[in-house]
Amino acid sequence: IRSFYKYYYNKDMIKTNAPSKVSLPKKHEKEIIRLEIDEIVKILTLIESGSMLSSVQKRYHTEDIIIRDLAIVSLFLGTGIRISELVGIDLDDIDFNNNAFIITRKGGNKTTMYFSDEIKNSLMRYYKHREFCSENNSQSKDFDRIALFVVEHTINKATQNNLSCSRISIRAVQNLVKKYAKIINPLKNISPHKLRSTFGTNLYRETNDIYIVADVLGHKDINTTKKHYAAISDEQKRTASQIIKLRDE
Repeated sequence: IRSFYKYYYNKDMIKTNAPSKVSLPKKHEKEIIRLEIDEIVKILTLIESGSMLSSVQKRYHTEDIIIRDLAIVSLFLGTGIRISELVGIDLDDIDFNNNAFIITRKGGNKTTMYFSDEIKNSLMRYYKHREFCSENNSQSKDFDRIALFVVEHTINKATQNNLSCSRISIRAVQNLVKKYAKIINPLKNISPHKLRSTFGTNLYRETNDIYIVADVLGHKDINTTKKHYAAISDEQKRTASQIIKLRDE
């Protein structure tokens, strides 16, 4: 209604804009949902061990799944990339010599990201373990065969070596993150985007540089970064207020 009145008022079709005088309730910024340091350790340990999974989940928690899921979650937590960027990574986008990889940002722009040695180890383990889909199998399209993260399907159960694969979907990644996160903390609705927030939070706490965080996360507007991590700034301000001592106790 406010937009309706504003439009006609600006067009001089009405003489007053009564709704503009009505005060709107103040919007409160949503709290950033993220994993704490101990929860990061727990979720990675859970993926490796599978100890807290249900009997049904354990049945499908094979070595292939463990290595892949650990690489995916580690990449989210260690680089802060978006889910669309993760599923779009191809095998040739990874440069292990320089701990670098290429992602496609929103709008189609490609950019180079970097990862730590810890993430490198996780990715290399997955890369070496990953089955390469049969090039002779027409069910595996080039788009799927070149993908870094895939879902594999055995075509010939007798030989176990003729694989069809498909690039892992956004929904599949969302489901696997939710599966592990729900066990770690049922009260937090942790998604791949929340893992991105976890990375952003930790990076800001370590660097105290909002511009670095904005650049790494790919925010075009620095105000977007400030809005999301303003609460952390308040924490640091409170800590700083206790540093200066006026008199020795």
